[in-house]
Amino acid sequence: MSSQDIPEENLPAEQDAHGAVSVADEKDPFADPGLPPHEHRIQDIDERAAKRSERTVAFLFTVSMLATIGFIASYVAIDVDKSVYIFPLGHISALNFALGMTLGISLFCIGAGAVHWARTLMSDVEIADERHPIEAPPEVKAKVMADFAAGAKESALGRRKLIRNSMFGALALFPLSGVVLLRDLGPLPGTSLRHTLWGKGKLLVNMNTNEPLRPSDIAVGSLTFVKPEGLEEHDHDFQKEIAKAAVMIVRIQPDNIKDKRELEWSHEGIVAYSKICTHVGCPISLYEQQTHHALCPCHQSTFDLADGARVIFGPAGHALPQLRIGVNDEGYLQALGDFDEPVGPAFWERG
Repeated sequence: MSSQDIPEENLPAEQDAHGAVSVADEKDPFADPGLPPHEHRIQDIDERAAKRSERTVAFLFTVSMLATIGFIASYVAIDVDKSVYIFPLGHISALNFALGMTLGISLFCIGAGAVHWARTLMSDVEIADERHPIEAPPEVKAKVMADFAAGAKESALGRRKLIRNSMFGALALFPLSGVVLLRDLGPLPGTSLRHTLWGKGKLLVNMNTNEPLRPSDIAVGSLTFVKPEGLEEHDHDFQKEIAKAAVMIVRIQPDNIKDKRELEWSHEGIVAYSKICTHVGCPISLYEQQTHHALCPCHQSTFDLADGARVIFGPAGHALPQLRIGVNDEGYLQALGDFDEPVGPAFWERG
């Protein structure tokens, strides 16, 4: 069958610059048919319909703002242990249900408002563009900027202030949900990063035996882990407190101690240092008695316990904090105060 035998209504069509559709050249049935004629929406020809769409979009953005406020109010007001019965789910956490519903509504209304705005008020004229090289010559850049300016004008963002203001309000308010959720990262640290349970008069208690230690209990070259008196494993805050207060004590011949302050803060060569590595907070557990080196097993940071526990290898940023110790009237080893610097890794205030 030749192209002459094809019914005229089945021939491909092509659109001219004015949007008119014409039948393709009979000699070339595979010519680009072009785009169908543009059909105006009711919002394009009736300003009242456009106003209705504008109010609909603004309503969705306003609902999003109210849902975000509801999210924050639910987080503050609903007790974490409270439950609610939802058929057919049964009893579920009232807080989780409220947070999920309000957050979902907030996100949905922002998306639905944007989609309704684009489909009813922004330009829907289809434009075909030829492929072009990746590089952008000046005339292409000028065209892109012109298209952007035309798109901005067609979006009516400047003219439809109700949509613009309500959209900005919804987008500005929604991130507060994430800010509120940061509260679940834990309590504010306050001064807890700088202080531990150690204090003047606190006995050094063996972690394994739960018994206080005398100097005679510590042999030269031995490594012993201790905790402050009064801290028990069944305590509610044991894990949090021991993560800062864990201490290792080593007995070194006083003549082998190089650092003057370390010698002054020790007792008969018994030195006490934080067990928490200053790199990322791993517990130090390896000790080489010939070199007096303590090694962190996580990333191999090495500290010289005979020279102020300074870093001699590895990624740790600073020396281990030393605990000043002595003996009480009964001959037991005791702390003479807290660490004079924060234990563990560096943080933003410490540097």
